[in-house]
Amino acid sequence: MEEKKFDVNTIIGFVLIFGILLYIMYQNQPTPEELEAQKLAEQEQVETEKKVSKQNETLVTTSQDFTTNTQALDSTQKVALQNKVGSFAYALTLPSATDKQTTVETDVFELKFNNKGGHLAEVKLRNFVDYDSVPIYMVKNNNSAFNITFGTSDNRTLNTQDFPFEPSVSKSGENTVVSMKLKVSETAFLEYRYELKPKDYMIDFSIKSQGLSGVFNTSQPIELDWKQKGIRHSKSISYENRYTRLTYMYDDGKVDKLSQAGEDDELANDVEWLSYRQHFFSSILVSNDSPFKSATLTSEDLVEDEEIDTLFTKLYTSKMPLAFNGGELTKNLGLYYGPTDNTTLKQYEKGLEESIPFGWGIFGWINKMIFIPLFGLLSGFLPYGIAIIVMTILVKIVLSFVQYKQFLSQAKMKILKPELDAVRAKYKDNKMKAQQETMAIQSRAGASPLSGCLPGLMQIPVFYALFMFFPTAFELRQKGFLWADDLSSFDSIYDFPDGFSIPLYGDHVSLFPILAAIAIFFYMKMTTGQQMATQPTQEGMPDMAKMMKYMIYFSPLLMLVFFNNYASGLSLYYFISNLISIGIMLVIKNYIIDEEKVLAKIEVSKTKPKKQNKFQKKMAEMMEQAEAQKQAQAKGKKK
Repeated sequence: MEEKKFDVNTIIGFVLIFGILLYIMYQNQPTPEELEAQKLAEQEQVETEKKVSKQNETLVTTSQDFTTNTQALDSTQKVALQNKVGSFAYALTLPSATDKQTTVETDVFELKFNNKGGHLAEVKLRNFVDYDSVPIYMVKNNNSAFNITFGTSDNRTLNTQDFPFEPSVSKSGENTVVSMKLKVSETAFLEYRYELKPKDYMIDFSIKSQGLSGVFNTSQPIELDWKQKGIRHSKSISYENRYTRLTYMYDDGKVDKLSQAGEDDELANDVEWLSYRQHFFSSILVSNDSPFKSATLTSEDLVEDEEIDTLFTKLYTSKMPLAFNGGELTKNLGLYYGPTDNTTLKQYEKGLEESIPFGWGIFGWINKMIFIPLFGLLSGFLPYGIAIIVMTILVKIVLSFVQYKQFLSQAKMKILKPELDAVRAKYKDNKMKAQQETMAIQSRAGASPLSGCLPGLMQIPVFYALFMFFPTAFELRQKGFLWADDLSSFDSIYDFPDGFSIPLYGDHVSLFPILAAIAIFFYMKMTTGQQMATQPTQEGMPDMAKMMKYMIYFSPLLMLVFFNNYASGLSLYYFISNLISIGIMLVIKNYIIDEEKVLAKIEVSKTKPKKQNKFQKKMAEMMEQAEAQKQAQAKGKKK
């Protein structure tokens, strides 16, 4: 980053302001008597706070005080503890009643489990780093909380996050098992059991109680509460936040999501899994037995801009009721912490890949069935940037017939324009008749404006599908090409000075969007210029030629601004795509379409009787009826 440069007036201004502040501070400094009085007041405040703290001693401070003086507790203190938390006072008397952590490593994880609360205090993904080469953490520094609220038979409401769990680590074949037990005796406890498999991002997680049927109050709801803030991992937090979203599957396969921006909440039924997606990484809770009967979900956007709140993207919360079975609690879950990657998520056969925003309807289908497999095949033996170029070429070859149809339609309309202008001049006082004759000429010649529009509409699903594909393609993350360090992020070639940013554009300049904008400009100059030559000018109608002229400049400008912060892989695609389109247009114009031959075919087509389809017949009938009504109204006025 370049430092800001100040002119002489700015420096003088800062010196004057600094001097004034020093003078004010000097004039308002307290006297020795005031300092002494302030010191006495502070001492009195400290004493008062100590008294209040003792009077309002919480469960957590009780357990912490106890853990440092385990051997010093006498029977009176144990009774007092029993009166506070009932049967669960036993957990506070164990050596595990500390804030210590249990560390476990696998091929993909470095995990830390908190004794207090029994859940994960830290989740580090070993195989990934962020934009600044810092290891990827899904859970760290209290950004996540996992708690079960339950009632007891002696009318208490307690939270697991307030109690110490007793940890143990063992092996089950190649798997590592971490058991965290919240005990009321040596044989009665609530257990969190984590089973970690080698090279697997899914943790088998179960919640099970033993011997607590007489301790739980089964008539009171028991609720699982999972909260998490998404930790920033990408260069642009705004761009990352755009693809950070809470998604869930419910009601036997339906997928829904909370709002992308602002605050949102939802009450869902029969929830099978819920994903706290953080763009390229996700934390997913899966119900492996029966779905959660209901789930209250919330999402809060924490990002204001690139400079403020740069640590976290969104705050997610989920609250799900749990069910008792014979007075005991048993729930089999899965905890996924890992990449938001289609191939990785698909292997679990639970539809977790549906949490990736491939696009809705046909757009998502095109991505799943065509572009994801195709790009996976190409990137298997080609560098990622080259794979994008090759995929672009293949897409353009498939869609080249669309360009041919569009250009052929424009050529026909250009040839017919003098004849159509003559018809409109002849019937300038009868617009309905002019429209009828225009349609008749176009029909006989086999030329229609719609014949060029419809093929163009066929390209929209492809363009939108690719628009969704590149920003979510995990394979592109941190893969470089030419000057772009990361094809999943913007390709900055110049960063503005600190604190300077252009609204909508950003604080940097990306090169691929500039190249794509230039290519789009020349492509539109070719195609729109051809269309402008064929557009009729009709009285009372918008000047289409003028509108198209504006579009030639507006579209590249939109690309330049909007894509400056988008994935450089997407801009690379649009750049190559438009270069190829220009080449195809030149080939079609100079070597495939001969306007003289097209004109000859039109003349032959005019001599042949043209069979109208149902739509054309209906339109002709409607226009004839409208013309008849108009003539009848004109006669009525003369009378």
